[in-house]
Amino acid sequence: MDSIPVFTDAWGATYRLVEPGAFQFGNPSKQAHPTEQPPQEVHINEPFFFAERLVTQAHWSDVMGSNPAKFQAGWSAGLRPIESVNMHDITEFISVLNDRDGDTVRFGFLGQWRLPSETEWEYVARAGTATRWWFGDRDVELDEHAWHAGNAGGHTREVGLKKPNPWGFFDMNGLVNEWCADHWESNLNQPRNQTPHLLQGENRYVVRGGAWFTESESTRNGARSFASADKASDGLGLRLVWAPLTSAEVESQGASSTSG
Repeated sequence: MDSIPVFTDAWGATYRLVEPGAFQFGNPSKQAHPTEQPPQEVHINEPFFFAERLVTQAHWSDVMGSNPAKFQAGWSAGLRPIESVNMHDITEFISVLNDRDGDTVRFGFLGQWRLPSETEWEYVARAGTATRWWFGDRDVELDEHAWHAGNAGGHTREVGLKKPNPWGFFDMNGLVNEWCADHWESNLNQPRNQTPHLLQGENRYVVRGGAWFTESESTRNGARSFASADKASDGLGLRLVWAPLTSAEVESQGASSTSG
C-alpha cells in the first residue's frame, strides 16, 4: 500500500491511485435484496485517484464560502464531513474546483475533479474482498471500522477515526452516505461498467455507504440506496475523484477555451 502513488491537495486531503481490475458488482446470495441483483462482473479499465477521506466542512467552506452542515458545533467541526448538500450544490462545488485547479499537472497529466461512479465506489469499498464488509461478514466487528446508529452517538464524527480498508480508504462504511454520479435504477439488469449509469429524465442518484444513523445492514459494501437531486440531508456527503484527462479530452478543453 505504501508504494501506491498519492498526492495531497491544497486543503490537506490525500488522494490515492486506484488501479484497474475486475470485481463482482452486486450480491450473488439468493437472499439478496432485489436492488443488488443480478450480480455481474465489472471491469475498471482506467486508473483514477480516490480521496482517502470524505470532503470535510473546512474544505467545503473554503471553496464555497459557506457551510450548510448541520453538525458544526465544537472545535473539531471542520474535520467532520460536509453534509446537507444536494447534487446541485455538489455540481457547483466541483465546477469551482475544476476552474481553480484545471491547469495543475499531477504525475505528468492534467486532470479533472468529479464524483465516483457507483461501480468505482463499490470497487474501492470492497478493496479486493467479497464479504459483506471488507473486514468480513460479522456486524459485531463493525464498531472498529464504521460510525453507524449503534455507536455514532446521534451525530457525525471527524473523518478518518476508524480503521482504513486494505487499500487505505477511511469511512467507506457509515458516517455519511456518499453521492455517486449514477442515476438510480432499482436493479442491476443493465450491464454496468466504470462509467456512470445515466437514464434520460431520471432525477434520482445513487448514494452509497450508509450513515451515522443507519443500521449495520445499510453500511454493507453492496448496499444500494438513492436520493433525489435536490435532497439535502445530514446523512448525505461526498468523496472526490481526480482522474487524468485523455489526450482527446485535453484537446477538447483547449478547443473550448479557444472558441470562448
